[in-house]
Amino acid sequence: MLAKRLSSFLKFSSKPQISTSAKNVDEESSKYLGRKAVSFVLITITGGVTLSALDDLAIYHRCSSKAMEKVSKNQEIINAIGEPIVKGPWYNASLAVAHKRHSVSCSFPVSGPQGTGVLQLKAVHNGDDSWFSYVLPRDWDILIMEALLHVPGNEEKHRSFRISLADKLPSSCTACPECVPHSSENSEAKLNSNQ
Repeated sequence: MLAKRLSSFLKFSSKPQISTSAKNVDEESSKYLGRKAVSFVLITITGGVTLSALDDLAIYHRCSSKAMEKVSKNQEIINAIGEPIVKGPWYNASLAVAHKRHSVSCSFPVSGPQGTGVLQLKAVHNGDDSWFSYVLPRDWDILIMEALLHVPGNEEKHRSFRISLADKLPSSCTACPECVPHSSENSEAKLNSNQ
């Protein structure tokens, strides 16, 4: 009789242990899947932010290198701050990308033996935005570039000035339809000039 009670007690007590262990396994597996999902989301967000930052850094490097080529050939800037002209650190630069990464505004510090300055530029990129554009370097056309220079000295020779390095528009630009006169406007202009 004691053996029957003991065996029934053990059988009875083992069933709840199995059901609690099944619940524990379910809870463990749901916690595990939850942790995996959170990890996946965090890794995806971190990867996206990292790729965007690397793309911005590549844009900055390409634009600033092109600007430094122009600056190193400009005699006014060489006379003002001397040679060699050195680009400042990337973390002192500012970069603003717009129009689906087709337009950029950038400014960065430069220095020479006689003074310092800041280069400001606006550039555009004409081309497609395929996945290859994130891997291959893009070619940027600088539209506007200015150098804000500061040449220290005594109070009489202390100078700050601006030099514009604007070139003509890139050859890839075309006139927009709003800027091209229509045929009716051309005929009116000819009539007015003949009178």
